[in-house]
Amino acid sequence: MFVRFLIVGIGNTFIGYGLFSVFLYLSLHYTLAALLATILGVLFNFFTTGRYVFFNRDNRLIFRFISVYIVVYLFNITGLKLGEVFDINFYFSGMLLIIPLALLSFFLNKHFVFKDIR
Repeated sequence: MFVRFLIVGIGNTFIGYGLFSVFLYLSLHYTLAALLATILGVLFNFFTTGRYVFFNRDNRLIFRFISVYIVVYLFNITGLKLGEVFDINFYFSGMLLIIPLALLSFFLNKHFVFKDIR
C-alpha cells in the first residue's frame, strides 16, 4: 500500500509543488501560494489516492480527506516559516518539506480517511 502511495504521490507532488512554484513566481505570499496549491491539488489527490492507493471510490470521504489536508497545510506553512527564519528560500524549503509532508499525509489518510480499508 505504501509503495502505491509513493507512486501516486510522485504525480501528486509534481502537481502540488508545480502549482506552489508557479504561485510563488507570480509573487503570491508563500502562505497563499501553499493554500492555493493545496486547494487545487486536493480533489486530484482525493481521486488518485482513494482509487489507486486504497481502492476506495466513496466520495463521502472527501470531508475527512480535506481535513487531513488542512493539517498538512498547517504543517507546510509552519515549515516554510521556519525556513524563512533560517533564511532558506521558499522553493528550497518547499522541496525539503515534500518527504515529511508525504509521510504525514500517508499516516493520516491510512488511519483517519481510509481507516476501514485493509
